[in-house]
Amino acid sequence: MDLKLAEAKKIIEHTLAAQEKHSFKPMAVVVLGAAGTIRASESQDGTSLLRPKVAHGKAYGAIAVGIGSRALFERAKVEPFFIQAANALCDGALVPVAGGVLVRDNDGNLIGAVGVTGDTSDNDEIAAVEGITAAGFVADTGA
Repeated sequence: MDLKLAEAKKIIEHTLAAQEKHSFKPMAVVVLGAAGTIRASESQDGTSLLRPKVAHGKAYGAIAVGIGSRALFERAKVEPFFIQAANALCDGALVPVAGGVLVRDNDGNLIGAVGVTGDTSDNDEIAAVEGITAAGFVADTGA
């Protein structure tokens, strides 16, 4: 199963509602399907030029390695050579900090990933988790 466009848009809608609820800084959100293709992407007014690429890198790293970007961050601390090699294999697109969250269906199947950036990495992850959950899916941060 793969995320449908309407589902990806719903995740973005709920993620940006979480941003507003918590008064986080403006965010960019990228939703990828299970194969790593972009299903939907939005950037709020006030985000910088690089934010969509960072959001993509968080989601892409998570889906490419199969663990949330928080887990990638933790792994980078103990095995930086692994993250460096994985990033090289991803042509530099992997961003190993919190805010890249895997999306699973209620049976635990991996169906996509969400990358969020704009505030602190922890706050980015909070918005992603709330958006995924509110859209009816299971968020997997890798924690």
